Amino acid sequence: MKAELEKLINLQKTDSEIRRLKQSLDTADARRAELEREFEKHAFSIREIQERRDRLAAERAELETQIASNKTYLERAERNLKHAQNQKEYETAMRETDALQKQIAAIEAQELEGMTALEEVEKEIESRADEINTLDQKRADALKEFDAELKRDRAALTKVEGGRDAVFKTLPTNLAAVYNRLTQRSRDGVAVAEVVNGSCSACFMALRPQMLVEVRRGEQIITCESCTRILYFAPADTAAVAAEGQA
Repeated sequence: MKAELEKLINLQKTDSEIRRLKQSLDTADARRAELEREFEKHAFSIREIQERRDRLAAERAELETQIASNKTYLERAERNLKHAQNQKEYETAMRETDALQKQIAAIEAQELEGMTALEEVEKEIESRADEINTLDQKRADALKEFDAELKRDRAALTKVEGGRDAVFKTLPTNLAAVYNRLTQRSRDGVAVAEVVNGSCSACFMALRPQMLVEVRRGEQIITCESCTRILYFAPADTAAVAAEGQA
């Protein structure tokens, strides 16, 4: 019976690996899309701050143009003020000069505010220089590794499925039937569960002391009283128990 139990254990491990590999392949498109979304988030963040820098720089250039233009008008107004021929011309030139000076001051204040914002943006870009410069390469490397992992999973699945059929054919008909029934009935596909800390690792039900002894012996097929899965102790645990009995 120990040999048959070992076959069941190996079969369960094989089926669990097949299940894992199939799940990995079935979710590959979604996981690849999520990976690309993560990189796109970084790329969008970078583009956003770069566009803000460009917008602030363009606004600054426009303000400088407005300042230069108003200063030209101010020079003309000051000349008119100096050469005013009468009180009316003097007052008109004075009002124009005063208005232009206030407008220039307002634009210069706006420009200063924009320069401060631009400096902050440029500092942030500088602090993220490494991220900006390596993002495309990191994305390419991550997708390349992801595709390589999928290729390995496909190859592993083909190999494991072939080995699974060979093991299953060696099982007695009755055990094969029990295994299939338990596998089909459980949502996780687990028919053979390891005993961990005195409990079934599938349903977490604690085993009675006598049942623990029987499972450790491995001389017959023991099923969980709660979930009916076939129970076993890992070889290391069984060896440790045997060593304790000899001490």
